[in-house]
Amino acid sequence: MSHEDSTSELNTQEGSISHVKDQQDDHSQRSQPNEALLQARQRRKIAQLEEKLETLESGRAVKAKQTNYYVSQGRAIRRIVTLFDTIEDLIAENDRRYEVEDDADSSIDEDRLQIGYAALMGTLSWLPAKARDMEYDDYIRMLKLLRQGADSARGDDTSKLKVLVAEWVNREFKPDPLIDADDKHSRGFTSDACGKLLCPAELDWSNPVVRAGIRDRSDGHIVTDLSFPTFLYDKYTTNLDDLEEGLFKSKILLQAYKAVFTSPSSAKDTEGDGDGIDIIQNNRRATRSAFGGVKVKKHVAQIIQMKKVTPRSIAYIACQVRFALSSVTSWRSVDGDFDYEQFWRTIVDFFEKAPGRVARRRVNALLEWWTRKVFGRNNRDELTSTAKANMSVNALARQRAQRDDASFDSS
Repeated sequence: MSHEDSTSELNTQEGSISHVKDQQDDHSQRSQPNEALLQARQRRKIAQLEEKLETLESGRAVKAKQTNYYVSQGRAIRRIVTLFDTIEDLIAENDRRYEVEDDADSSIDEDRLQIGYAALMGTLSWLPAKARDMEYDDYIRMLKLLRQGADSARGDDTSKLKVLVAEWVNREFKPDPLIDADDKHSRGFTSDACGKLLCPAELDWSNPVVRAGIRDRSDGHIVTDLSFPTFLYDKYTTNLDDLEEGLFKSKILLQAYKAVFTSPSSAKDTEGDGDGIDIIQNNRRATRSAFGGVKVKKHVAQIIQMKKVTPRSIAYIACQVRFALSSVTSWRSVDGDFDYEQFWRTIVDFFEKAPGRVARRRVNALLEWWTRKVFGRNNRDELTSTAKANMSVNALARQRAQRDDASFDSS
């Protein structure tokens, strides 16, 4: 090959290499904007996904908060509104009354439901407005969560009283063997102590024939909800000539009420009229801790802003105590021949359906006794404007103003 040919071939190769480099540079220059666009799209996609995730998490947080609210609000329902009726039943009865004449007759059951509806509105005053603005599925979900909270609270109270009632019976009656706080099988009529408290008021548990008859469920000794159990009576004794005497004034009933609605420690004090000191001290601790940033657990009565004992709350506790004394291991509405639902209704009707003015006065006096025992003698919120105006602080302010006015007029 000549020198000129070699030079020509070399130039050709160099030209080819240069051309390839130019193509690569050109491709590189064109690809850089494409990569930048791709990265930008990816960043936007990531931002959109993060936004969606944040929205989902926010929605879940709102839903979780809403769930907790409904469940917590529902915890009062079984305790002070109704132990067995559903919210739907209460609302349906109220709706029914809008569709009938004002003077239309109603049954005892219907009246009981309507009073329950009023109690529900007093407890969950936000419910009608919330329900009115809801979609149907959301409304059904809300009712389910309220019911969940209601049943959960009843279960918690049942577990608490299972232990406490055993302790109280052991302390007062000293049975041999002692009642096992964790075992229900040793309770009921097989236990002399529990049997005495569960015995119908019209029967005498100390009579061996009565004890044997109740345990054998023989004729004349069948225990049903048609008999008031002895544990409802003061000192667990009954005056057969006056069955109202001492009814709903028993120590164990009061202990259970205070254990559920105020605190287990407050249940230790059942003698005397009570001054609400345990509640007052708890309120003071809560106030001090609010400034210190420390949370103090409120009792049930504080949470639901309960200041008076109500008929339905007494009926609720009576059912709980009866169950705690029995040998039945899981909550049910019927225990053999004893119907808890009818038992609850009987107690509610005793208070809410008094047959006349004398009976009504006796019921009111009994409720006042209960409120005094549980919440003390604090009647400040019930003072009338006239009573407040005549008290010395307000009277002095009025006198000082009158003197100033008289001095101004005479100058």
